[in-house]
Amino acid sequence: MTTTEIGLPLFRRGKVRDIYDLGDSLLMVASDRLSAFDVILPTPFPGKGAVLTQLSAFWFDATRSLCPNHLISADFTQMPPEVRRDDALRGRVMLVRRARRIDVECVARGYLAGSAWADYRRNGAIFGAPAEPDLRESDALATPLFTHTTKSDAGHDEPLTRSQFVHIVGTELARELEHLSLTLYTFARDHARARGILLADTKFEFGFIDDRLVVIDEMLTPDSSRFWDATTYAPGGPQASFDKQFVRDYLESISWNKRPPAPEMPDAIVVGTMHRYREAFRRITDRELIT
Repeated sequence: MTTTEIGLPLFRRGKVRDIYDLGDSLLMVASDRLSAFDVILPTPFPGKGAVLTQLSAFWFDATRSLCPNHLISADFTQMPPEVRRDDALRGRVMLVRRARRIDVECVARGYLAGSAWADYRRNGAIFGAPAEPDLRESDALATPLFTHTTKSDAGHDEPLTRSQFVHIVGTELARELEHLSLTLYTFARDHARARGILLADTKFEFGFIDDRLVVIDEMLTPDSSRFWDATTYAPGGPQASFDKQFVRDYLESISWNKRPPAPEMPDAIVVGTMHRYREAFRRITDRELIT
């Protein structure tokens, strides 16, 4: 392990987070990096790490009774002294319990969008799950749907069939992951809808602390979710959103091949993206972002 400028041993550097080893716990630092199509963009998005950290901490606290999680504290005053010396880290660090990660991503979907819409158009189903006929892009699903992908720290996450998912995690754990994912999604969907946001879909990661199943990493952020504006929702096409779809749409418009290196982002895309992230945070939490 290497020691970085924070003065702590680096445990792992992910696409958007740097994680430091504190023994029985870990320090998660959310950067201003943004990944699109599983490629890290070269342009920073100022304030993004603060949104991810503080929104995740909000949801971890709000859903603790539904599913345990790994958060110890996001309070800057409770961080190690090496962290408190750097005020630039304020609002973007979480102290978490070390967990054994389950190497799948659990996706809960309430609306037909993104890769689910693409699969439905091709096959009339959603990753092998039966679906109603004649659905439009962005239509609400009759009941929320649970799907799953591989978990890749570097490359692309790939869809898993139900049988592949069960083979990886086992029958009993597969049922538990589905139940928890849909329970968390339903709670967050209802909370967000009351504040003018439709939670179209989101992904969760889980792990074990001792033998207890917990939700880990980030939770219900604009990086891991589709947040739509409820006031302008109109099924039949793409929706106005408060997430990184704005970046994806730009990258699609310039015909980027979705392979590294990614292009630099224009200022207008950076500013527009951060306006959307901050608006999602403000509506969902009714709090001021700490930056």
